[in-house]
Amino acid sequence: MAISFANKQFPSATILMAVRWYVAYKLSYRDIEELLEERGIDVDHATIHRWVLEYSPQLEAVFRTRKKPVSGSWRMDETYLKVKGKWQYLYRAVDKYGATIDFMLSKKRDEPAARAFFNKAIDQHGLPKNVVIDKSGSNAAALNTLNWQIWVLCLYGRLIEVFLFI
Repeated sequence: MAISFANKQFPSATILMAVRWYVAYKLSYRDIEELLEERGIDVDHATIHRWVLEYSPQLEAVFRTRKKPVSGSWRMDETYLKVKGKWQYLYRAVDKYGATIDFMLSKKRDEPAARAFFNKAIDQHGLPKNVVIDKSGSNAAALNTLNWQIWVLCLYGRLIEVFLFI
């Protein structure tokens, strides 16, 4: 999948640099506008906002296709953090070697949110052999639901083994 920069006033390197600065660092659009101005590039902060909206989903899709495969043993947890002034749950999973499998922000910490996270991770990486979770009832309920769906589809050998980390 190629990212198209057709009919853009600025070079692709400038656009990618501005999007990367916004995504990777805690900078505002006006901060990035000022950084580009110091480099002789006159661009408005609203233009940078449009670039971020247009190119960050495309870049994520390209990066996901190039991601290395992960192991079948996952460690999953969630934490509560503040994002742009609002408290949200960050669901995340890593494999046994520490490679990030996936992450997701959610407003709620319940079984549907945990199931949505697992569905997202499984769609990207396939079914894990086992998952280590904490004592969260929502995570266990989501994995039980997934195992039930796997059992109904007659994929008995593919059931996910759940380990509770105490």
